[in-house]
Amino acid sequence: MSNFIAPEIEKFAPWDYVVFAALFLVSASIGVFFAIKERKKKSSKEFLVGGRQMTCGPIAFSLTSSFMSAVTVLGTPSEVYRYGASFILFFLSYTLVIIFTSELFVPVFYRSGITSTYEYLELRFNKVVRFAATLIYILQTILYTGIVVYAPSLALNQVTGFDLWGSVAATGVVCTFYCTLGGLKAVVWTDAFQMIVMVAGFATVLIRGTILNGGPTSIWQRASEGSRLNIFDFDVDPLRRHTFWTIVIGGAFTWLGLYGVNQSTIQRCISCKSEKHAKLALYLNLLGLWIVLVCAVFSGLVMYSHYKDCDPWTARFISAPDQLMPYFVMDIFSSMPGVPGLFVACAFSGTLSTVAASINALATVTFEDFVKKRFPDISEKTSTWVSKGLCVLFGALCTAMAVAASLLGGVVQASLTIHGMCGGPMLGLFTLGIIFPCVNWKGAIGGLLTGITLAFWVAIGSFVYPAPSAKAIPLDLSTASCAVANGTDTLTTAAPTVPPARPLLADTWYSLSYLYFSAIGCLGCAAAGLLISFATGPSKGEDIPPILIKPVCNLFCFWSQRLKTLCWCGVQHSSKDVDFENNMPKVTTKKTETDDTFQNKVEKEHRSQLPGYNPEEKSYTNRSTESRL
Repeated sequence: MSNFIAPEIEKFAPWDYVVFAALFLVSASIGVFFAIKERKKKSSKEFLVGGRQMTCGPIAFSLTSSFMSAVTVLGTPSEVYRYGASFILFFLSYTLVIIFTSELFVPVFYRSGITSTYEYLELRFNKVVRFAATLIYILQTILYTGIVVYAPSLALNQVTGFDLWGSVAATGVVCTFYCTLGGLKAVVWTDAFQMIVMVAGFATVLIRGTILNGGPTSIWQRASEGSRLNIFDFDVDPLRRHTFWTIVIGGAFTWLGLYGVNQSTIQRCISCKSEKHAKLALYLNLLGLWIVLVCAVFSGLVMYSHYKDCDPWTARFISAPDQLMPYFVMDIFSSMPGVPGLFVACAFSGTLSTVAASINALATVTFEDFVKKRFPDISEKTSTWVSKGLCVLFGALCTAMAVAASLLGGVVQASLTIHGMCGGPMLGLFTLGIIFPCVNWKGAIGGLLTGITLAFWVAIGSFVYPAPSAKAIPLDLSTASCAVANGTDTLTTAAPTVPPARPLLADTWYSLSYLYFSAIGCLGCAAAGLLISFATGPSKGEDIPPILIKPVCNLFCFWSQRLKTLCWCGVQHSSKDVDFENNMPKVTTKKTETDDTFQNKVEKEHRSQLPGYNPEEKSYTNRSTESRL
């Protein structure tokens, strides 16, 4: 292998530190502002869900910023640089995800008047299912947040000279600070600011990179010559890392587990002042997802055009592909102090927003699912302080988890693998509850365990026995124009090694595309849940409050009332006992544990935030107290 001479790349200048520090200062200031503004509002609901009076605009910004983290800013351009622009197909996945989330999941969660997503599982099944799901969510979120904190810190440390653990600690401290002081409102408005910084950073890189590389036409031509524009690969082989089917189908399952039933997303949606605002926030967020995705993909193409004949990774100027984007930024902006600081702020904006959203969501589910269940008569003042204490605790845990994230490989694949392992089974569990009235609590818990087992089995197997490189070969990268040390080549001959023995499943089951892990967990959970429910005696639909079920069978059985009634399994959707104006059922059947739980919940929420129908907005609003059982 040739010894290449790395070009001199400037490190951070004082102006870069000023710009970067300004991001942290503004983010912390927003937390202080809301702490002062909301100091007289002692309610835990005010702290955790913004009093359920948020509007669609800031929520849309917050959703986009939270889920387009530094994983997107650093990982996606690197993926496009190495594998091509097929990543752009995620715009189809995002579209499917937002449609299902806004039309299937959000209406049920919003009208149920819940604060924690997992409250639904107790209303629909029982406490055991709720606690199991909550524990899985906490595990998933802490693992993912560790990646989000560690990955950008490592990449920026090795390229810009930024101190690794200093940036990790700073991220955790600032996020915990403004979450603890300002609650959800601080998180949402900080996310909105960070979304603007993220897009500004991408735009700056795109404009400068395009000018240096001869304009859009030249970049497009070089990308085409380098096979970076071969987007549509319809190969149905599930072992291929990225094809049309793995990205659109597998990606939809992965992101639906992340969006449709994730506490961090749903918490923002139910904080809106009406269901109409919640749905509009999701659709506006879809536009934001498209914008960030397009920026990230085109950044990858510009980066390829720039390094077409001297790939810094192959030439070992950097030690990991995730460092390509910061290396590129430091290269093209070496003569413009302050601009590299803007990009670093862009990358850390994604990190800050994601970590803050995770901390807030973790505090919410822990408070609602554990603290309030153990101490039901806790005062509002105490509950607010407990919520803030939980923010501090989870801020420390998520920051500490960054240490373990170094073992998980590339940031994009690692983060989506974690979502697939945990998010897929959770998606299957909520789907069972919302769509299939016949599923009982035994089917729910059995399905969840089955889905988790399958997803962890395939994911851990793929980590221990990586897929054959033939299924994920990077496109050609050249070092023809790199400067060679002394003009000579140094040939290194490695001793032949015997490949380690691989089990029978290594080249099939363990080699599945990581984007299918979520689909495996979801479908496994759904299939097992239905089988166990029918084997142990399906639930009686008349015992289930109709508000907890979404009758999607109407779409497929619209021609037959008898068929619709059969699919409802006895749920009183068409009964005269259902108050359709408020979409809240008046249950008159015999009491069950589920009904009692639901009744107690409604009576508890009736005085404050129970959702109902708002004729003026023609949607359900959290301010109405008209809804009743």
